[in-house]
Amino acid sequence: MSRLSRLSAGIATTATAIGAIAVLTAGVASAATVTYTAGGTTPVTYNCTFPGISPQPVAVVAHLDAPDVVPNSTTVTPANVGGSATITATVHALLTAVGYDGIRGTATVPVAASSGTLSQPSATGLNIPEVIYPTGGPITVNIAQVATSSIPNWTAPSAAGSATLSLTSSLSAALEFHKKSTGAWTPWTMNCTLKATSPVQNTAFSPSITVS
Repeated sequence: MSRLSRLSAGIATTATAIGAIAVLTAGVASAATVTYTAGGTTPVTYNCTFPGISPQPVAVVAHLDAPDVVPNSTTVTPANVGGSATITATVHALLTAVGYDGIRGTATVPVAASSGTLSQPSATGLNIPEVIYPTGGPITVNIAQVATSSIPNWTAPSAAGSATLSLTSSLSAALEFHKKSTGAWTPWTMNCTLKATSPVQNTAFSPSITVS
């Protein structure tokens, strides 16, 4: 075989190999990390207990980061779990009237899965940083995953399809409220239940997770 013939044969073999790899990998995309948000663009409203006043509405935004595609039976751990909680100016005025002007603590947020399994029922130890808030207006506090938080793993179902994570009908927080007159911090366990609405609120994290 001439040198030119051998060179041509080598090129043909390489092209065939590349073509085979392309066929084998066609349709297989790398998973991207996306942010999933509960309720889509609408906060989820809970009725929550406060010291010295009756239960009041709190608008909760919750988010987490996870792959957009998860192979079946694979376990993933969400990251950047957190969000925010907002009370209205009216609720703020009620807290001011009973002497409170600050907050700090941790939140426990239960999560449910439409399919697959969770390693634990809640994300716990989500940090609510200390805030002394100014007089008047609504108050928004941040909720964030920190090193001491415990985040449930999610194992995808064995069959391909889709799955959805959701908030549940309750959440809680181990808080301390700051008493303006004395500077003391008062321990308080806040318990929240999903506000009944018509139509029912959407508590699902959007979008759904694709299971391949």
